[in-house]
Amino acid sequence: MKSEKPGLLQRFALHRPELRAWAMYDWANSAFILVIITAVFPIYYQTVAAEDLDPERATFWFGIVTTISLLCVAIMAPILGALGDFLGQRKRMMAGFVVLGVLATAAMFFIQNGDWILALVLFFVGNLAVSSSFVFYDSLLPHIAEGEELDRISTAGYALGYLGSGLLLIVNLAWIQKPEWFGLSGAGLATRLSFVSVALWWAGFSIPLFRRVAEPPRQLESDESESANPIRVSVERIAETFHDLRGSYSEAFKMLLAVVIYNDGIGTIIRMAALYAATRGLPQQTVIVAILMVQFVGIPFAFLFGQLAGPIGAKRAILLSLLVYVAISIIAYRMTTVREFFILAFLVGMVQGGAQALSRSLFASMVPRHKAAEFFGLFSVFEKFAGIAGPLVFSLMIGLTGSSQQAILSVILFFVVGGLVLWIVDVDKGRRQARQSDRQLTASS
Repeated sequence: MKSEKPGLLQRFALHRPELRAWAMYDWANSAFILVIITAVFPIYYQTVAAEDLDPERATFWFGIVTTISLLCVAIMAPILGALGDFLGQRKRMMAGFVVLGVLATAAMFFIQNGDWILALVLFFVGNLAVSSSFVFYDSLLPHIAEGEELDRISTAGYALGYLGSGLLLIVNLAWIQKPEWFGLSGAGLATRLSFVSVALWWAGFSIPLFRRVAEPPRQLESDESESANPIRVSVERIAETFHDLRGSYSEAFKMLLAVVIYNDGIGTIIRMAALYAATRGLPQQTVIVAILMVQFVGIPFAFLFGQLAGPIGAKRAILLSLLVYVAISIIAYRMTTVREFFILAFLVGMVQGGAQALSRSLFASMVPRHKAAEFFGLFSVFEKFAGIAGPLVFSLMIGLTGSSQQAILSVILFFVVGGLVLWIVDVDKGRRQARQSDRQLTASS
């Protein structure tokens, strides 16, 4: 008797309501990442909110606020994660940050000419809220999926995020470029309405997760009681986990190190792409089109990486993406034309979502379920600090060589070293360590 072939939704791990609901949060929050962090808000801040400031000073303060917000998340994330695990309230804490971020984003509508302080405060709150929500969102992953499903649903989430945010950005750019088509008085009003649209998008498409994904059960360790002080227990849990990282969770620790290193390279390419294109004489319009290209190329390739992880494993799929990033760095070094820049954008779109989604799912498979939020709090810390060394090395190389073209080659080091660390991660051992920790807790309860 012939076995039935899995349907399309099952192949992408979207066949159960809770899986689809979980993935929709990628669709929801990616609008903030693309429109507010990447494409529209920074330009509005520079040209409208900070119009009274010298451009260099405006850029300086924007960079400072971005850094402080990420640093705050890095400090808070492990405590938030451990607190969510202990209290058994991951969804409620996540909802709090979603509401905070949505309100801050909607309030951006009131930013007018010269309101650069208000703009920075709201950006700080929104950035902090969306980054904090990821701690709880990602920690739900090992509770709704396991095995190959982890890779497929994680990549499906990234693909949906690319699609949703890309569609909203197209609508927002249409409003801004042709406000009269939509009965709007000008580009300024259209831009401020685009911020409101992001808030509504984020809020509305977050609802399925809170309705369909079950709250993981609260599980206390043998030395904990329900009446204990939550903050004290959270700090104790973090201290214990840090102590155990080199022993009981050694493979998850290696995975974290690998993510720090190669994500530094990925982050450098994302952050420096527009500046590098400008130094090569490419127009800003080209950069905007390239950003959209990355979004839509990323959709099928994110799904593809989820399928690829089945036969070859998530680790090998990530290593393949790092090889492509090495090629991207070499092509960027030689780039002289708009055509070559679009080739680069296409290649980035091919691997960016797959590398990040599979890093998330591979790590999720190596963490104990009862401490998932705490571990993803640590994952968030490592991710935030992963954005420091790459741009620093890039800037230092520009200082030494006087050329961003020479500096782009330095990024290859992060992909090579990160790939080598990932190569020595024993995934099966890491998964056994995580399951053993879960079994020990069950046996003692």
